[in-house]
Amino acid sequence: MKKLLALFAVIGMLIMASNVTFAQDDVTEGETTMVTDSTAIDSAAVAEEVTEEVIEETVVEDEAAIEGKSMHQVIKAKFIEGGAEFMGIVILALILGLAIAIERILFLNFSASNSKKLLLNVEEALQQGGVEAAKEVCRNTKGPVASIFYQGLDRSEEGIEIVEKSVVSYGGVQTGLLEKNLSWISLFIALAPMLGFMGTVIGMIAAFDAIKAAGDISPALVAGGISQALITTVTGLIVAMILQILYNYCVAKIDSIVNDMEDASISLIDILTKYNHSQK
Repeated sequence: MKKLLALFAVIGMLIMASNVTFAQDDVTEGETTMVTDSTAIDSAAVAEEVTEEVIEETVVEDEAAIEGKSMHQVIKAKFIEGGAEFMGIVILALILGLAIAIERILFLNFSASNSKKLLLNVEEALQQGGVEAAKEVCRNTKGPVASIFYQGLDRSEEGIEIVEKSVVSYGGVQTGLLEKNLSWISLFIALAPMLGFMGTVIGMIAAFDAIKAAGDISPALVAGGISQALITTVTGLIVAMILQILYNYCVAKIDSIVNDMEDASISLIDILTKYNHSQK
């Protein structure tokens, strides 16, 4: 009986020892898994930090590169990036449009005159020296208003109705001279964005051809092609906006001069009417 109890006691101790060993193995495996998981998390965090640092360094380098370049260098780089073919045509449209616009602006500014002062001088000359003295005043004065006055005074002996017709007819001629070459500016305003859009479409076609040849859609390849294509559109729109501002200035200046001519012509007819009545 004592031997049987001792045998049971030994078997029980062995079972307890095996359970403790298994428990220790499970704890060890759990700790190992936890250590592995924590190591993986730490590695991922480190990789993320490194990636962020690399991105930040890249952004800083790009900003430094942009800041290090002058505006002329940036524009030159964008011009080359956009392609010399269409960019050159768009810039040529800008140069021609600017040349015509500047010429018109100078011409219109020189054409503007003080019509009130001219009317006073003409009226005074009529009273003192007659029509010939008034015509001499108009010959010595620049501008479309003086030219219209001269034509009206030159027909003053034929009657007021003929003077009025002459003033209206020659006023139309002067208006045509003021509006000369404005149609070319409007042409370049319409042409510049159209050329830009054409360059964009051709650039997109080239980008898709490059993707087809590579056999893979690379983000860098797609982004580079689209960026290159859109530069021509931006340039064309900028050219159109610059020329549109100058065109509107010219149109406003012409309207002001034409209104001044019409007002001064009415005043001239009134002065001639009074002069003819005083001569009778």
